[in-house]
Amino acid sequence: MLLSIKSWLFEAPSKDCMARYAKSGDNCHLEQLIALYSNDLYHYLVTQSNTQLAYDISQQTWLKVIEKRHLYQAQTTPKAWLFRLARNTLIDEYRKQQHFVELDENSQLPAQNNNQSELTSSDSHIGDTYISYEAFNAALKQLSFVQREAITLQQEGFSLADIELITQSNAQTIKTRLRYAKQNLKQLLGDYNEQA
Repeated sequence: MLLSIKSWLFEAPSKDCMARYAKSGDNCHLEQLIALYSNDLYHYLVTQSNTQLAYDISQQTWLKVIEKRHLYQAQTTPKAWLFRLARNTLIDEYRKQQHFVELDENSQLPAQNNNQSELTSSDSHIGDTYISYEAFNAALKQLSFVQREAITLQQEGFSLADIELITQSNAQTIKTRLRYAKQNLKQLLGDYNEQA
């Protein structure tokens, strides 16, 4: 749905828009990239951080696109390359802030503290139950960085190969993260439904 709205609102960039920008540096290609990917990029970053940091990292990422355009390889999808830049920029920022980010595997969630009081009314249908956006977002935020990242990238429509490129992890690692993320979300959302 979102993709069809984007194609209706924006003139679709050619398949090699990023490659053209990398080669020419022409800002019209950069503007097309920003129009096409800025919302998705911000959404990814906000799931991995908070609104202010997501905004800052998004802006820094576009500056890096300008600075590192010559490093883009045409066989890579523009969106995956952009998200890789954003991820690396976010992790660098976390390191500067001395904010610990678990980049290793966390297979299962620790015992839950059941602090779900901020969850509100039902908005979305998942399986046989209804959950709110707030409930899903709260559950998502409880996942480890790498699990939250893997599930968010999958929801963005990235292939397994793209997720490997973005996270610089192998396919089996990504599959494991996705499996545990889905199990943990199911557990967390089940806990919410029991309380509702």
